[in-house]
Amino acid sequence: MKIDSAEFIRSAPSSRELLRDGRPEVAFVGRSNVGKSSLLNRLLGRKGLARISSTPGRTRAANYFLVNRRFYFVDLPGYGYAKAGLKEREAWAAAVDAYCRASLPGALVVLLVDSKVGATQLDLEAWDYLSAFGARIVVAATKSDRLSNNRRRSALDAIRRTLQLGDDVKVIPVSARSGDGIKELWREIDLHLRSE
Repeated sequence: MKIDSAEFIRSAPSSRELLRDGRPEVAFVGRSNVGKSSLLNRLLGRKGLARISSTPGRTRAANYFLVNRRFYFVDLPGYGYAKAGLKEREAWAAAVDAYCRASLPGALVVLLVDSKVGATQLDLEAWDYLSAFGARIVVAATKSDRLSNNRRRSALDAIRRTLQLGDDVKVIPVSARSGDGIKELWREIDLHLRSE
């Protein structure tokens, strides 16, 4: 897809600030430091649009990016950052829950899983939670460029087993650094946008 424009629109820490203007949405969900912001920047071809931090837990609200004035990418807070305080983790969970209740099943969800770490219990819980809303989910196995071809195949199989995925669910190995898998992920996003 050709990206003519991409801009940050709003940060929505609660349900009152969520955007509801009828445009299609693609939501990005994953553990803290899984590479959500890096992947967003790579997909949009814009360095620094989504802020990247080496410190986990920086995304604290649903962040909306308007793409081609036609649809939104929504960067949701990461889960699983153990050093965050209980109140902070509860606030992040509330922001994600508010988004899901307002936007699913309509939005496409890209669930990011670190291919080097593999799917964790938290990733499985996120999968189950999102599935309960009837969301269409694509799994993006991030940082795949750091694995050999054999290890990548094993990692993808392990992610599929841990998340108990059916054959109808796409698991796409991606790398924000090398660009691996970006075209395939765009194809899935484009399919969603055409169906809206």
